[in-house]
Amino acid sequence: MHVLFKMNMDDANATTENKSLWTTVQVRHSALERNKRCLLAYLYNRMDKIKTLRWEFGSVLPPDVRELLSDTEYDWFSKYSTNLAQYMRSLGEDIGYSGIDLTENLRPPKWLYIEVLCLTDYGKLELEDGDVVMLKKNSRHFLPTSECQTLIRQGVLKQIV
Repeated sequence: MHVLFKMNMDDANATTENKSLWTTVQVRHSALERNKRCLLAYLYNRMDKIKTLRWEFGSVLPPDVRELLSDTEYDWFSKYSTNLAQYMRSLGEDIGYSGIDLTENLRPPKWLYIEVLCLTDYGKLELEDGDVVMLKKNSRHFLPTSECQTLIRQGVLKQIV
């Protein structure tokens, strides 16, 4: 695009002497505009996919997903994640809550409790009612759906159907 732009600038400056170059300048300009639209559409689509990653995986990306992002994309993901977390903390402040996790239930649960299998040694998980559950690899638990969604997305738990 830089080469096309430079060629266009040179020819545009020369059109004062040679009017036959004007059509060439217009065609190159149209090509530049088309390329710019394509690049912007690609970047918008990529940014939208990165947003979706934040909602699916939370603020920590799995290593195999992380390595597919460029440094700039990962910086954008981190800033988006920070802004989203700050927004979620601000929700409910006026009624006495310290925030609402919008990423917790992306779809309404079919059941209040689900059976899950622990895929890794996670350690202790304290539930909203104060109970503590020890999550060890290959252990099965019957837990509230709202408590499990984030851990399922992170790959710590797997729902048993």
